[in-house]
Amino acid sequence: MAIEAYGNRGGVEGALRVYTVFHLGTQMISKAATVAEYMSELPEDRRKAIDQVRKVIKKNLPKGVEEGMSYGAIGYYVPHKIYPAGYHCDPKQPLPFAGLASQKGHMSLYLCTLYMNPEMEQWLRAQFAENGKKLDMGKGCLRFKHLEDLPLDVVGEAVRRVPLEALIARYDENVAQSKARRKAKTAQKPAAKKK
Repeated sequence: MAIEAYGNRGGVEGALRVYTVFHLGTQMISKAATVAEYMSELPEDRRKAIDQVRKVIKKNLPKGVEEGMSYGAIGYYVPHKIYPAGYHCDPKQPLPFAGLASQKGHMSLYLCTLYMNPEMEQWLRAQFAENGKKLDMGKGCLRFKHLEDLPLDVVGEAVRRVPLEALIARYDENVAQSKARRKAKTAQKPAAKKK
């Protein structure tokens, strides 16, 4: 698949680039048009693991979040009928909620709710430790090589833990803060001297 966490930007800009940054050479890029087609492309061991995580995600998704292909991977997103503005980096795309992908050397679970919520990140770290699992995490990405690396009950709770309304409110707040920071930074730059 083709998504990987992009770490050097703060706020929503960095968080949701998870869905748009492609590092060729480290990921497999799928051109599957449907989730079923994507699943059929996977090796059997990956298909079984992704399918189990997918079942947990789908069972715990907030009402209104939909599953489909998004940026070359399985995506879970808030459709335009619920959030008409869409994803700020590409308003034609729905607002990302989570993603699930088979990468070259691992599988990845992307949780936008995690990246934009420090309390949620602390909770997740504690839950992995409590379950005796080693957490391999980027800003909003959980990497795992085997299904056993993920405590599935914790994954379910992580998906269920942030109500859709709270996700949208936090997203809007982070986008507004990011725009304000950019505007303030631009205002602080000295005017260019004319030659």
